[in-house]
Amino acid sequence: MPKGVPESVPEDGLTTRQRRNQPVLAVHTGPGKGKSTAAFGMALRAWNQGFDVAVFQFVKSAKWKVGEEAAFRTLATLHEETGVGGAVEWHKMGEGWSWTRKHGTDEDHAAAALSGWQEISRRLAAEQHRFYVLDEFTYPLKWGWVDIDEVVDTLTHRPGNQHVVITGRDAPPALIEAADLVTEMTKVKHPMDAGRKGQRGIEW
Repeated sequence: MPKGVPESVPEDGLTTRQRRNQPVLAVHTGPGKGKSTAAFGMALRAWNQGFDVAVFQFVKSAKWKVGEEAAFRTLATLHEETGVGGAVEWHKMGEGWSWTRKHGTDEDHAAAALSGWQEISRRLAAEQHRFYVLDEFTYPLKWGWVDIDEVVDTLTHRPGNQHVVITGRDAPPALIEAADLVTEMTKVKHPMDAGRKGQRGIEW
């Protein structure tokens, strides 16, 4: 798509504006670093457009304070106080959700992940947010904790103009097929290859 111009235009009866404003389902997958980072970059653009943004983290522990969370919570406060940007919600394990990850069996974690997805599905049906980040959601799908066919059906038939970005390795083929935008992060080099651990400002 050189210079932002599509190589072909489908004969779908839609105007250019209608086609441009269609909701996007994006998937960031692959073994390389940057899947969540790219999703949060898109969320930042959405916030700047005044969209209601909701982030749902399926794997990261509540004890892991990622930098994006702190930034988006600040943006949420800014919106509440000044009206700039959009509203922001950030949900993850350990903050009172029914999907809070506790010490327990895989069955416990599977039930919690399914509960989390059911809440997201309810919000999609209610058009509660304009932009969703389902961070590391591919893992509950890969592990069979959440039914991929149900997820694809819900996302494909979501009402309104709700954008959804899903991150994580090993995205199921059915999810990739349903998505409008798929990016695979491929590792070429990583500091960990040289024995270096994660560091502030890079990993968190």
